[in-house]
Amino acid sequence: MAALLEPESPSPSIYIPEEWSEAADSIAYDSLTSPPPIALICGAKNSGKTTFSRYLLNVLLERYKKVAYLDTDVGQPEFTPPGFVSLTLVDKLTPDLTIPCLKTPERCFFFGDVSSKRDPTAYSNAVFTLCDYYRKDYCLSNKNENPTKTELPLVVNTPGWVKGVGYDILVDMLKYIAPTHVVKINISAESKNLPAGAFWLDEDCDGMINLIEINSARQDSYNRSVLVQKDARLLRDLRIMAYFRQCFPSNLNITTIKELAHALASHSPYELPVSSIKIRHLHCQVPSSELFFSLNATIVGLAVGSEDPEKLPLCVGLGIVRGIDTFKGLLYVITPVPQSTLEKVDIFLQGFIQIPTCLLQVQGCISPYMSANVFSTS
Repeated sequence: MAALLEPESPSPSIYIPEEWSEAADSIAYDSLTSPPPIALICGAKNSGKTTFSRYLLNVLLERYKKVAYLDTDVGQPEFTPPGFVSLTLVDKLTPDLTIPCLKTPERCFFFGDVSSKRDPTAYSNAVFTLCDYYRKDYCLSNKNENPTKTELPLVVNTPGWVKGVGYDILVDMLKYIAPTHVVKINISAESKNLPAGAFWLDEDCDGMINLIEINSARQDSYNRSVLVQKDARLLRDLRIMAYFRQCFPSNLNITTIKELAHALASHSPYELPVSSIKIRHLHCQVPSSELFFSLNATIVGLAVGSEDPEKLPLCVGLGIVRGIDTFKGLLYVITPVPQSTLEKVDIFLQGFIQIPTCLLQVQGCISPYMSANVFSTS
């Protein structure tokens, strides 16, 4: 594993099955331009939800100038590092459906884990808040309030956890978002699929439901690959490294993990006064005496608090806590977030998104996160 996530040369185009193409076309063209469609994509793990979502984005962009993308998959997000739920406005076609790319979201929240299992309530709250924001700014019902806003179609990508609590979360999401179209992707292992029909609706519910069921596509009749299966943890590590690669100019020659490790180890961090930062642990409780120990050498969400304590803090990016000087009262942080934005940050959100181990184990690199300068406890 030597190269970073974002390759410059795209891989060969993948084959899109005819039923996928027909499904995307029906969403984009069989509906009125106003209101635009809201399409939610669901299915089991490795069914092709992300690939179909990317393809649908491209089809919608042939009709609309911009498309909103609500990413609820904290483990394998489309445009952000892992641990986020986000709403991103997309205005450019994706040339290669196999390659994810980082984009700056319109709005995002840091959940801090790669699965919603640890706190389904907080996860759903973040998703619903982003949905509310989309409705407020990009839906017809509020166009009279803000006529300058453009109505945008919405694509909602969902996690592959569709059993047990994961199923309940998906049902709640479907009921809250109330999409105009639901695309359900089935895989060959029928026991892992979602129930048949409009499974999220109550029996006495009336109304037209645009439910589109398609099959997962592994290979076509010519044995061409459709879905690229990758190791989830590896993909997350690569995405985190690609994110922190943004700390450096694009023309700087950093193309391998070793080069990135050396660059981060020698990169000058930002200094933030401890007194201006609130530290919030998202999924555990830490004694105040252990606060700095838990924070040092970790990845944190950089967030901006609201005057309303009930509102979720908006996240502007990730940072690596490079070190803490308790005597000077300073936090040292490495982040690609611009200084003008970083100055607004007043909350560090600590979850379970970790620095990739491969960055800490590069031979010949004195990592700032692994120190030999340890005092004896005797």
